[in-house]
Amino acid sequence: MRDELQRFLLPYRFGLQEVATKIDILRDEFLYLHDYNPIEHVSSRVKSPDSLVEKIARKGVDPDFDAIRAKITDIAGIRITTSFTADAYRLFDLLTAQSDLTVRRVKDYIAQPKPNGYKSLHAIVGVPVFLSTGPVEVPVEVQFRTIAMDFWASLEHKIYYKYAKQVPSDLVAELKDAADSAALLDERMERLHRELHGGQRRLEAGSDDRVVVV
Repeated sequence: MRDELQRFLLPYRFGLQEVATKIDILRDEFLYLHDYNPIEHVSSRVKSPDSLVEKIARKGVDPDFDAIRAKITDIAGIRITTSFTADAYRLFDLLTAQSDLTVRRVKDYIAQPKPNGYKSLHAIVGVPVFLSTGPVEVPVEVQFRTIAMDFWASLEHKIYYKYAKQVPSDLVAELKDAADSAALLDERMERLHRELHGGQRRLEAGSDDRVVVV
């Protein structure tokens, strides 16, 4: 079963490599042509067989590869950390505008944060992978968030892991307050950045499935 899972995960590894290459190209283009890098950090992962089996059980998904492929879309994931919120939206627009990618779903937790304060822009994109047996479209989850959002999310994850998701109410309140402070810091730093560079861009965040930078 483990060998079968490893074979099942191969296309996801290849799909992740395809998306990572696209992001690397965007980063290099910005550096060479615009003398500016909107990307602070990129991290990626493909779920391990053990992690995938755990999620299959937790979500009640049939242990069938077709069902897993249809129901679990975050097997391959990549996270792009930016300095500013506007850069997160800008990179989202540039990546999803590429003609060989299919945007399957977008959840804009920056414009509409989760109740606990979590902020990030999530997109599931389909990327073609050309195997010896023919092309397949692989879903890859791409997350865009600022340094402040990423720091908060990392701390929140560690706290929930430590308390096995049974976090005391006072800590939950402090986490929400920290999320609000991180959001204010993002706004302040972006305002300073615009003033320093004379930026004219205006950010508009729409519904969960539409974001625009003008």
